[in-house]
Amino acid sequence: MSAFPISLRAAGEPGVASISEFAAVARDTRRPVLLIGFLRQGNLGLGYLSATLRRFGYRVEVLDFESDVDELVAAACRLQPMLVGFSLIFQFYVRRYAALAQALRDSGVDAHFTIGGHFASLSSQETLNLVPEIDSIVRFEGELTLLELTDRVSVGADWRDVPGIAYRSAEGECQMTPARRLIHDLDTLPWPDRDYDPESILGQPAMPLIASRGCSRTCSFCSIHVFYRAVPGKVVRLRQPRQVVEEMAHLHHERGITIFLFQDDDFPLYGKVWQRWTRDLIRELYRADLVGRVIWKLNCRADAVEPELFAEMRDAGLYLVYMGLESGSEDGLDTLNKGVEVAQNLAAVRMLKELGLTFEFGFMMFDPSTTFESIRANVGFLEAIVGDGSNAAVFCRMLPYDGTPIKESLAREGRLRGDVCDPDYDFLDPRINALYEDLNDLVYVAGWIHGHRALSPKINWAWNELAVLDRLFPDLRGRARYEQSLRAITRASNDLLFRLVLDLAAAHEAGRSHRWNEERLAAPCDRLLERLAVARDGFVARNQTVLLRTIENQRLAVAA
Repeated sequence: MSAFPISLRAAGEPGVASISEFAAVARDTRRPVLLIGFLRQGNLGLGYLSATLRRFGYRVEVLDFESDVDELVAAACRLQPMLVGFSLIFQFYVRRYAALAQALRDSGVDAHFTIGGHFASLSSQETLNLVPEIDSIVRFEGELTLLELTDRVSVGADWRDVPGIAYRSAEGECQMTPARRLIHDLDTLPWPDRDYDPESILGQPAMPLIASRGCSRTCSFCSIHVFYRAVPGKVVRLRQPRQVVEEMAHLHHERGITIFLFQDDDFPLYGKVWQRWTRDLIRELYRADLVGRVIWKLNCRADAVEPELFAEMRDAGLYLVYMGLESGSEDGLDTLNKGVEVAQNLAAVRMLKELGLTFEFGFMMFDPSTTFESIRANVGFLEAIVGDGSNAAVFCRMLPYDGTPIKESLAREGRLRGDVCDPDYDFLDPRINALYEDLNDLVYVAGWIHGHRALSPKINWAWNELAVLDRLFPDLRGRARYEQSLRAITRASNDLLFRLVLDLAAAHEAGRSHRWNEERLAAPCDRLLERLAVARDGFVARNQTVLLRTIENQRLAVAA
């Protein structure tokens, strides 16, 4: 721990993106740093920030934004940090962050307040306006910028020329320093801190990790590619496969992790170079003797699904694939600039089913181009991919996030409404506005896709569990019968949801009333939830002894 400056030189110039540049920089690590953000399912962003600061001697405390405000304030008052960093994942929460920052200031916390994330990076002026207690914004990739900012604050040096930040001028205007380059070699960063209990799926602990950063695609509704293209540097960077597997092996042997959830924006699969990288990853998994011991999930696009490579990944532990399908109509895919066709989405789902891989998907029933015809096409698409009961149907409405091309387009067309914290837009046909409100109220209240009962997510969690059971447990008694029951429940749920959407669409298109209401939906939803609970809990109870024995044997094998 250094209490006094050794030297005071500028590090991390805009052209430099290497953590080694900070080895000899002056810093005073006596006071801690406090980071606050969402910790549900792990927060790798905060984990990387924390690990980077700790590498250079700082004591870091990471707190959950969803904790009670009084608890957060009490913790900050106890710690007396020199810097508080807020991780703003979604712009919808910016006012809650502002209220927390105000509560901290009112309680006498005099630390430097900084904030980061996509919204804060892409809409810095709005962030400073909405959160007046904030001193600075760490823009874009934050590890090196936060480290340099903390170093400056710790020794009382001027921080307003740190590359990659924004702050208020004396006149209250947003000032931005030159952007810091993206980190070229991700393996120079320390592994992220994971100071939390892992998520558990039937007793099998799960942890997130990344193999890459950035996205090469340009979907109009997504701020990810805008985030990475707004600053100098290579947009997509891959870690070395051996480094990824070494991190997995460490987590498996030290913490007993058996399920790994890759959180890459687009797992490296598309094209010969990335496919070669993935095959190198598979070879490393075999070399580390992790195949058969761990399983993993990834996120990808439909046009990356290829039977031979996915069969190899399945055999090496891949058990779950998430795809952003987004639309079942060609117009919708064009509006969202997905760069794929409906036929490719259908082919990807078909291939995954043939390979025996469980899949999940994102889907936008409503987008700015929505018509009654596209709604019928979307329902038809969902029927084609999950009408067999292989997965519960889920869908949402596209939202115009700050920094996205589609938000700018809607603004130019005069269709954008709402505000920064609740962005919205008008459909071209006003009848679609009424349909969406009607459907959203019914589905939310009845608890189908959202709400406290949330039937579709519960069904899909059961499918996730079944995929884990198939890969990490031996043959279980009644497994085929349970899958048959789960498929029947899923099919019944989907059939009712599809009928609801089509009936409401027909009613609004014709300008007539419909017969659907909360009571009519709640009763079958409750029955399906009861059937799901009986089938799932009964299957687990019948196999409880085998499940517990397997988990204990795995624990002993890891400890050996």
